[in-house]
Amino acid sequence: MDLLNTLLDKGLRRELPTRDEALAVLATSDDELLDVVAAAGKVRRQWFGRRVKLNYLVNLKSGLCPEDCSYCSQRLGSKAEILKYTWLKPDQASEAAAAGLAGGAKRVCLVASGRGPTDRDVDRVSDTIKAIKDQNEGVEVCACLGLLSDGQAERLRDAGADAYNHNLNTSEGTYGDITTTHTYADRVDTVQKAHAAGLSACSGLIAGMGENDEDLVDVVYALRALDPDSVPVNFLIPFEGTPLAKEWNLTPQRCLRILAMVRFVCPDVEVRIAGGREVHLRTMQPLALHLANSIFLGDYLTSEGQAGKADLDMIADAGFEVEGTGEVTLPEHRAAAHAGCGSHAGADVGADAGADAGAGCGSHAGVGCGPCGSADREPPRKEPVSEARMDLVSVRRRGAGTDLAPNA
Repeated sequence: MDLLNTLLDKGLRRELPTRDEALAVLATSDDELLDVVAAAGKVRRQWFGRRVKLNYLVNLKSGLCPEDCSYCSQRLGSKAEILKYTWLKPDQASEAAAAGLAGGAKRVCLVASGRGPTDRDVDRVSDTIKAIKDQNEGVEVCACLGLLSDGQAERLRDAGADAYNHNLNTSEGTYGDITTTHTYADRVDTVQKAHAAGLSACSGLIAGMGENDEDLVDVVYALRALDPDSVPVNFLIPFEGTPLAKEWNLTPQRCLRILAMVRFVCPDVEVRIAGGREVHLRTMQPLALHLANSIFLGDYLTSEGQAGKADLDMIADAGFEVEGTGEVTLPEHRAAAHAGCGSHAGADVGADAGADAGAGCGSHAGVGCGPCGSADREPPRKEPVSEARMDLVSVRRRGAGTDLAPNA
C-alpha cells in the first residue's frame, strides 16, 4: 500500500503524517490489518528494538473522588464496587511497589484519586518516593496525582520523581461530554507544568468512549504538540456502576489500528498499552507488542489485569525482551535532549508546544482541516460492535490497600 510505505518512511524520519494519513490508518480493512501492524512495527523497532518496558501501578488512595469523569470507577457517584481506602503509608506503598519491581518492572507509577494534591499530599508522596528509591536502586518513579498547582511539580522533582502522568483522555471537542468538573485546558496546563519542571511528561488517551476517528486523531495530534516522552493508550474498561458501562465499542482489530496510528504520529516516544488490553485485545495482545514498547505489569488501579507471569511469558513467546533497569528507554536523540514527540530538529512539523502561532493539532501544513472540535466532522465509520465481555472486567481485590498479595 502506498499509504503504509509513506507512513513507514515518515516514521523512520520522525516526520509527522498528515491528518488524512492518520485517519486512513483507522479506516483500513481487516484484510489490511497485518500490513498495518508490519509497517508500524518497523517504526517501533527502529527506535526501540525488541525491548518492552514494564511499569507497575500502585494506587495510593482509592475511590471517593470528587470529579465526575464518566469513564472512571472512582468518580463522584460511582456505584462500582471497588476498593475504597485513604492514603497508604510510605512503607505500605514501598512494599506494594516491591512486588512489581521483583516481577521485572522498571518504573513504578504512584497514583491517587482526587482533583489534585494538597501541599500535604505532595509531602506524603515525596516521602513515598524517597522510601521506594532508597530501597530500589535505579527504579523510575512516576507520579499521577491529578491537577497540579504552581510549584508542586518542582517539589515532586526535588523529591526524586522522574515523571508525571496526566492524560488528555479524549479530544478537546468532546471533552465536555466526558467530564464537567474540570476542563481540557486544565489537563493541558498540568502536563505543561510537569514539562516545565523538568519531569518527563507522560500523557495519553482512552479509546472506546464513543468517540469517532476524528476525535482519536485530534487527541493524538494534541499529545504530539504537548511533547510527552510517553503516551499511554488506554482502552475503556466499562465498569458496571459508571455512565459508560454499556460502551462496548472496541474490537481487537480496532485497538490494533489505534495503536498503529499512535505509533505513526509519535514514532519515537514510549507508547504504552495501558488499561483494558486484556478486555479488548484479548488473544491479540502479542500483536500489539509490535506497535507499543511498554505495558503495565499485573493489575491496574481498580481492576485486575493479566497475571504478571503471563505477561512475561507473552513477551518472551512473541520474541521480545524485557527492558533492563540499566537500559535507556528513549532513543539517544530524545534522551540526550529530553525532547518530546514533535520537537525534533529537522522534522518538518512545527507542532512543538512553543512553535509558531497556529501550529499544533488540526493545523499542520498541507492539511486542509478544521481545528480540534470542528463542527465539520465526518460521521464515525461503522465497525462491528464488540460483544460485552463482563467476565473480563474484574474488580481488584488484592495488592495495594488489601492484605492479599498482588499478581505481579
